[in-house]
Amino acid sequence: MPHSLLASDIQEIAVALGDKAQVFAGKTVMLTGGRGFLGRYFTEVFVLLNGTVLQKSARLVVLDNLITAGQGGGEVETRPGVTFIKHDVIEPLEWKDGVDFVIHAAGIASPFYYRAYPLQTLDVATTGTKNMLALAHRYGARFVFFSSSEIYGDPDAKHVPTPESYRGNVAPQGPRACYDESKRVGETLCYVFHESKGLATNAIRPFNVYGPGMKETDYRVLPNFASLIKAGRPLHIYGSGNQTRTFCYVTDAMNGFLRVITDGVPGEAYNIGNPKPEISMLDLVKTMEKVLGRTINYRLMEYPDSYPADEPQRRCPDITKARRQIGFTPRINLEEGLKRYLAWTDQAYTGDA
Repeated sequence: MPHSLLASDIQEIAVALGDKAQVFAGKTVMLTGGRGFLGRYFTEVFVLLNGTVLQKSARLVVLDNLITAGQGGGEVETRPGVTFIKHDVIEPLEWKDGVDFVIHAAGIASPFYYRAYPLQTLDVATTGTKNMLALAHRYGARFVFFSSSEIYGDPDAKHVPTPESYRGNVAPQGPRACYDESKRVGETLCYVFHESKGLATNAIRPFNVYGPGMKETDYRVLPNFASLIKAGRPLHIYGSGNQTRTFCYVTDAMNGFLRVITDGVPGEAYNIGNPKPEISMLDLVKTMEKVLGRTINYRLMEYPDSYPADEPQRRCPDITKARRQIGFTPRINLEEGLKRYLAWTDQAYTGDA
């Protein structure tokens, strides 16, 4: 088990998946972005399933260019049943062994990084998605695209919680557009391949997934807070602190992702997140104080130049569709998730980010 993940969390994901895991028995699964935060969870889940659950082992083929894998991400250790290929999905992959599932999780998700690498962000979600869709179509594989809750932009209050049917309030010109709009195009590519070529595709729209394995230099709110807590410095809360988010612990998110892969209705998109609680950044600090049992100092600050403007004021998923169609139900509440995450960051982070 890589040092960055908790064995108990991997076990929890496998148990929650239950008999649905047998869909992967004897199959070849190709995973892009396999050394990223979520990719490492997929890898360890498949290693565990192969060792203890599947009637016949699956083969996992992991692709990653290792550019944004972060601390520990570039360590490509040998894992049973796992083949690693250093590859950038912007280029077509020469592959002749067949494939049953393609999980396209490659991407640049942190606002800090997609602001720094806008063209690469566009390319991986558009050209990269088209390349992987073409490969999936060649072998008749099921295809799952990791989109984002960012495709909704900044919804008005009547569309919060936000259902999959909401079309979004997104600017095609602006500092977030390289990410938001490229994910929207990626979903369009999935739709076109499904409608015109009959390929079984799904899009997953994650909402603020967090947990062990997030790199300290991720620059999103929870790694930021955890790094500053480790350093004993005041937390930085950007803007008014009244902007709201919901947070989904990684074991729940992985269960939702895997259920989309096994049971998602072809052609459909699914919100995967935890709708409760929708919490302001100021109240998030209070919850962390409760979990840690001590006072946390913080400062309200202007957004740094590296952070894209036009931050959505509210972000909360409606997961009715995922509940009904794939049986997705988050189980880890925010306090429990933060307890696990902060215990891990206290060991894994340096406080030097």
